[in-house]
Amino acid sequence: MFGSKLYASFREFKHVFDPKGIMNPGKIIDCPPLVENLRFDPQWKSFELETYFDFSKDGGIAEHVEMCNGQGACRQVFGGTMCPSFMATRDEENTTRGRANALRNVFSGVVPQEELTGERLHEVLEMCLACKGCKIECPSSVDMAKLKYEVLGHYHKKHGYSLRDRLFAKVYKLNPIGNRLAPVLNLAMMLPGRGIAQSLIGIHPKRTMPKFATQTFSSWFKKHQREVSRGAGDTSDMSRGAGTRGRVLLFNDTFMEGNHPEVGIAATKVLEKLGFSVETAPRWCCGRTMMSKGMMDPVKENARNNVDLFYPYAQAGIPIIGTEPSCLLTLRDEYPDLLPGDSKASTVASQAFLLDEFLAKLAKDGDLELDLQPHDGKVIFHGHCHQKAISGVDASIAALKLVPGVQVETPDTGCCGMAGAFGFEKEHYDVSMTIGERVLFPAVRNNPDATIVTTGVSCHQQVEDGTGVTTMHLAEFLAQQLGDE
Repeated sequence: MFGSKLYASFREFKHVFDPKGIMNPGKIIDCPPLVENLRFDPQWKSFELETYFDFSKDGGIAEHVEMCNGQGACRQVFGGTMCPSFMATRDEENTTRGRANALRNVFSGVVPQEELTGERLHEVLEMCLACKGCKIECPSSVDMAKLKYEVLGHYHKKHGYSLRDRLFAKVYKLNPIGNRLAPVLNLAMMLPGRGIAQSLIGIHPKRTMPKFATQTFSSWFKKHQREVSRGAGDTSDMSRGAGTRGRVLLFNDTFMEGNHPEVGIAATKVLEKLGFSVETAPRWCCGRTMMSKGMMDPVKENARNNVDLFYPYAQAGIPIIGTEPSCLLTLRDEYPDLLPGDSKASTVASQAFLLDEFLAKLAKDGDLELDLQPHDGKVIFHGHCHQKAISGVDASIAALKLVPGVQVETPDTGCCGMAGAFGFEKEHYDVSMTIGERVLFPAVRNNPDATIVTTGVSCHQQVEDGTGVTTMHLAEFLAQQLGDE
């Protein structure tokens, strides 16, 4: 690159200031031959592992791990999303590279194969928030979240699950009970002794527990459908499409159903205002909460059930609209890998859209007519990590800017730090709050008059716990500007 004369000057300069060659030896000048110190040699081979996810496009799970080339882009601390735990701790072990090196040691035989389900590897992977930032920001697109879910599946199959694991994984089963007892349980979660009870099951005593809705989304929606049907006057089955622009399927995720029905109500109002007939389906949980705790067998079962349920809609070209990125994007990102070769899963994935993506698509086609009232003020928007990694936030920003007069700001907040169950767990709470304090919390505090808009239920709670400010979902913000109420 530089020629022999300049290279000689490099060597001379190095010798003057580092005559013993102790500073970064073998770099730039007097380097070892390219064929030395190679990671792979003719004897290298990894052990085979029967995986829950499909890694065939990479040549297998070991080869996916080897996609990490060690350049350390995951050690960034001033921007982007990956790796949030490294940004908080500055510990190499908490980078994508650090985790990939730990996995590489197992698959290459440096440590015994049994270490795949050992405590040390589990400890390394536990600090991964599964934000998927590496999927988009790593130059090699190492998907550490996918690797973590896979290894957790094997770890828990051997060691079982704690009570806390089961509570977080099966929240879709607990919510219906909580909804029936909502007034009592919501009050109990505000009592002084709640922190002790939380601590006993491994939840940090300072963490606010999500409230249960007294009216679920599905109960509201049934009542709403009856009202719409009576208003239409000529149909007893709204699922056959009274909307002037056709049908959409609203993905009624676990959190919309049991914790934040107001988000589903808002989305329904926006979609109906656009002229669509909104439907829901009796879906199972997408599986994200179980996936995060390594319950991979029921995750695959749920994926199979949901794909079979949604496929007729997707095949008919009916969009599947979601508001919770971690749930809706499971259909797009994980289902094809959980059900490899299944054309139904691919079809469902192709028809799954976040609400803002759907609106952006209509706008791009010149088919978006939504009369929104002006909003003379600032909106601070924080996007969900999975949204940033898979679909991006441009559509969210475009959707917010449909409101006349709005000023949208998107600080480089990275991950909020909650990441589903991670921020609830006693041993991770401090790191979780440190991540939030890096950019997100100050951005909220420094804009006391702004409306804070989020798209993820985890982000919503993290902001509220960290700043005392209640956020608004993007769907709620748009519905508020409809001016119908």
